[in-house]
Amino acid sequence: MLIDRNHEMISLTRQAELLGISRSSLYYEPVIDPYDDLLMRLIDEIYTKMPFYGSRRIAEALTRMGHAVGRKRTQRLMRTMGIEAIYPKPNLSKPHPEHVIYPYLLRDALIDRPDHVWSSDITYIRLAQGFVYLAAVMDWHSRYVLSWELSTTMEADFCIRALERALALGKPDIFNTDQGSQFTSRDFTNILLNEAILISMDGKGRAMDNIFIERLWRSLKYDEVYIHDYHTVRDARRGIGNYFSLYNNERLHQSLNYMTPAEVYFGKGNNHCGNDS
Repeated sequence: MLIDRNHEMISLTRQAELLGISRSSLYYEPVIDPYDDLLMRLIDEIYTKMPFYGSRRIAEALTRMGHAVGRKRTQRLMRTMGIEAIYPKPNLSKPHPEHVIYPYLLRDALIDRPDHVWSSDITYIRLAQGFVYLAAVMDWHSRYVLSWELSTTMEADFCIRALERALALGKPDIFNTDQGSQFTSRDFTNILLNEAILISMDGKGRAMDNIFIERLWRSLKYDEVYIHDYHTVRDARRGIGNYFSLYNNERLHQSLNYMTPAEVYFGKGNNHCGNDS
């Protein structure tokens, strides 16, 4: 264990900063049923491959893999993971009464320059035992990953940290997210409103409204997460940081005329990392 909880000279907060992890990670002790852990790993792979699958079809896919799991258990695990199918469906849940839902502003929009539209989203990242959540902020035009943060909980704090890091680089005209409570919270939206940034939110159950970051998650998981199977939060932070550095600075995108996201965002010839810490 790299953290000394009884150290008299260095606080836990400072130790976390030195190790590049959030303070909440110091208290992360996975208490999860090993079988649920296995099921969530499989659900993550199924959903990443077929994000249009709802709980019924994911439960059927698990059964075909030899895991006779009911739909209710599948739904519970999907809620823990923060995922749902991308097809439109009735809105069966009501937003928090203090949270404002903003309209989607990007339908048929022509996005032809950096800092026109940024977007943010959260995804589930599995560990050897347990899991963490990843939030990232991306520039739509360049696909550049401006910032990212890991958290062991789904509270809004890590999304706010990612937003603040991104705003240190620039400011978009429009910021797009889904309708998750992290992004509709006053603490999050007030930062955008104070910067005179227009807020756009995906339609309920329509992850394809945020298509570029959905593609980012798929690339990250197939090219990095599933290959390395992180054991600790620190392993995840290092691996994801290395991947985003490569993605921003070295990965050529056909849709960007075979340039890198960093070249498009900052202007060709510059080299930047986009890492969070």
